[in-house]
Amino acid sequence: MEKGICNVSVAPLRAEPAHQSEMVSQILYGESVDVLEINGSFSKIRMHFDQYEGWVDTKQISEINATDLAIRNTIIITETFRFYDLEVGKTLLSVGSEIFSDDENVIVPASRERISETVYMFLNVPYLWSGRSFFGIDCSGLTQLVYKINGISLPRDAHQQAENGRVLDFIEESQPGDLAFFENTDGKISHVGIMLEDQKIIHAFGKVRIDTLDSSGIFNQELNKHTHKLRFVKSVL
Repeated sequence: MEKGICNVSVAPLRAEPAHQSEMVSQILYGESVDVLEINGSFSKIRMHFDQYEGWVDTKQISEINATDLAIRNTIIITETFRFYDLEVGKTLLSVGSEIFSDDENVIVPASRERISETVYMFLNVPYLWSGRSFFGIDCSGLTQLVYKINGISLPRDAHQQAENGRVLDFIEESQPGDLAFFENTDGKISHVGIMLEDQKIIHAFGKVRIDTLDSSGIFNQELNKHTHKLRFVKSVL
């Protein structure tokens, strides 16, 4: 198998070829991959969407030849989740999944209004380390998926996403759809969220939630303290 597509709703992508290994990301139904290596019942893959690599249970991807992959007409699901009648039977799919369709894949050009509307769909979705679906998501999975639905590709991890866009001089310049990045105690980018109106930010922390951003970082009113130290805000639109 040289190329494949995910054949389940959400497949875990792992650091090592074992079910006990850490999940580093997820593949959504219909997303395509290059198969780099086989080790027992696992395949090492590289995702076409963001070039992320990891190990997946080989049973959770289906082989597809390069020609069929090139000519397939794919629709990106923009609903939160829904049952679809697929070749494998009725399947519950998350927003961001990809399905074959004779219809044209119409993606409305990205705008700040559209980004805001999309990210609000994820409000209260539970936090899941390395998750990138409506069933569980991490901070960079949220930003990546929201932008994917709006036709913009972002890398998988927060520190990679931080390399995109233009740094704003002041947080007061931020607009809905801008990305705010935060650093850990070692000074490394470790968190990201999407700016809303009035210096509010929506991000994945326990769940997808809305908090206030100031020059120090994210202030969580429930905890009555800052939870993330601000590095910078970037415009990527």
